[in-house]
Amino acid sequence: MSNPHKGRTGLDRIRHAAGYSWAGLRAAYTGESAFRQEVWLCVVAVPLALWLGQGWVETALLLGSLLLVLIVELLNSGIEAAIDRVGFELHELSKRAKDLASAAVLLSLLLCAGVWGAAAWHRLF
Repeated sequence: MSNPHKGRTGLDRIRHAAGYSWAGLRAAYTGESAFRQEVWLCVVAVPLALWLGQGWVETALLLGSLLLVLIVELLNSGIEAAIDRVGFELHELSKRAKDLASAAVLLSLLLCAGVWGAAAWHRLF
């Protein structure tokens, strides 16, 4: 059994992949309040990162930690959507998958807070 969507190559494949990615970002923004909040946090934090970072390495770490939060939130939302697609009944494996994905978001937020805290400490003290 072959997938008719797997036959694309070259620029056609890149164009379709970009469209799917854009659709995913749009779906996450419209359907996931946590992602929306994190996007607006980034809108505020990116200019602050450019001011706060002393050198390109610190700036890259500040921006990268923000981007990591968005990436992990997208993965969390994808896992939740897949689990909800299977069914809404309570199941231990579904709960574990959602809890693990949520824990990944928490760890990315803690990492981001740590990077930002260290940069702020370095800049201000």
